[in-house]
Amino acid sequence: MPEQPLDFRSRILIADDDPLMLGLLETSIEAFGYRCTTARDGQEAIEALARDDFAIVITDMTMPRLDGMALLKHVKEHYPRIDVIVVTGYTETFSYTEVIRAGASDFISKPFNIDELEAKICRVAREQKLIRQLEHLSMCDVLTDLYNRRCFDIKLHEEVPRAHRQGYPIFLALIDVDGFKAYNDKYGHQAGDRMLQAIGHSLIRCTRENVDRSFRYGGDEFAVIVPYASLDQVMRIAERILQHHRDHHPPDTGLSIGLAQFVRHPERSWDEDIEDLIRRADRALYESKKKHGNQVVCAPSDPTAG
Repeated sequence: MPEQPLDFRSRILIADDDPLMLGLLETSIEAFGYRCTTARDGQEAIEALARDDFAIVITDMTMPRLDGMALLKHVKEHYPRIDVIVVTGYTETFSYTEVIRAGASDFISKPFNIDELEAKICRVAREQKLIRQLEHLSMCDVLTDLYNRRCFDIKLHEEVPRAHRQGYPIFLALIDVDGFKAYNDKYGHQAGDRMLQAIGHSLIRCTRENVDRSFRYGGDEFAVIVPYASLDQVMRIAERILQHHRDHHPPDTGLSIGLAQFVRHPERSWDEDIEDLIRRADRALYESKKKHGNQVVCAPSDPTAG
């Protein structure tokens, strides 16, 4: 059995107008351990891609309404992370070189060998897994194992528009360690590093798994993106983080937390509104610091207020 990626990444979309071939491909691929969705032509495949997430598309080339080459070009333009394997008996129409140049990851001629199909899918899955591992390394902070600042910028620009499109609130929490410099000076940088690691663990423990995202923002600053939550829920998460720090970390340190909810202004660009979200969270963090820290301050939703 192939070494599989996790969750939706193990889903494969198959497009073929021949019912017998479609059934054979579906049975074979499910026997390899993958989940399949089938489409009877390229148009159905495009509709399926709009509904669900897939790791791989396997397509015939000659199909009604929309052929495999058009589907391949659509996938490469709109879903560049999805790999496409072309399966066709019409090698005189589309050559191996043509489909690879168009962006296909591999090519299989009909009638195909089941072992060859499994080997090619397995290779693509391994390459996808390796790419994700490399991306993970590039997006993670080495010290705390949280996501890093680069990942924060990417995820915030992904999550905020999605929240607006789907109509749910999204908050940003910026967190700064109170008394960190004095702690470092007194106990040394290694002790300071251990504290930062422990705060990273606290954020993971006190936020919602697979919902909230925690980041090392830089130095002794952290950030948490909190979607699908009301202000009361976000305040409870922030208070939980504060309480965990009080219970498990040195008494001469604390956390200042600034919260802000995203507000969309149609006359502004997305970048401007996201910068406004960060700015308001940072102001709230500053207010917490002015009040001697170890508390949560939430920015007003109206950025002109306060």
